[in-house]
Amino acid sequence: MKKLLLTGFESFLEYPINPTEKIVKELNGKTVGQYQIFGYILPVDYKKAADELFNVFDQVKPDVVISLGLAAGRNRVTPERVAINCNDGPADNQGNVLKDQPIVHDGPAAYFSTLPIRKMVQALQEVGLPSEISNTAGTYLCNHVMYSMLHKIAKEGLSVRSGFIHIPASHELAIKNRSLPSWSHTQLLQAIETIICVLDEE
Repeated sequence: MKKLLLTGFESFLEYPINPTEKIVKELNGKTVGQYQIFGYILPVDYKKAADELFNVFDQVKPDVVISLGLAAGRNRVTPERVAINCNDGPADNQGNVLKDQPIVHDGPAAYFSTLPIRKMVQALQEVGLPSEISNTAGTYLCNHVMYSMLHKIAKEGLSVRSGFIHIPASHELAIKNRSLPSWSHTQLLQAIETIICVLDEE
């Protein structure tokens, strides 16, 4: 059985619910496709997120890492193509505000996802779940985590695949923020399970 490290985030900014947290907790310990899922919730904290991710990565020694994040306002599941070496955004949950700061000093400008993102999008569309590739993971914690994980894998010469997937708001969150497009929790969960199941398809 292969191992998959699946991460989500706690709630942040004006979003009192983060649907990635519920998905990761529900899938933790389960088997999806050929993978045993190890779930972990990351803090929305520039100083701690990557270190906590690395700690659990070193413990689990996964074959694949998929990190999830909320893209409130998007109406479809969007696997990210690229992460850039830049922290820039609103305050994290500890009040830290970073502007134009490199994630890794002297690190590469960017890393591409090593997940089969095109295949993931096609699989989601085939089961009627809207999806498209996104070419920007932003410059907040989602991009920070994606870049940090890919950098560690590259630096250590590991054969682990890794990438990031943004999901829409859940109906539960949309009740509190009525301007957001949203999916049901069941649909969001189905989307992530579908994505995991295509990891090893030829």
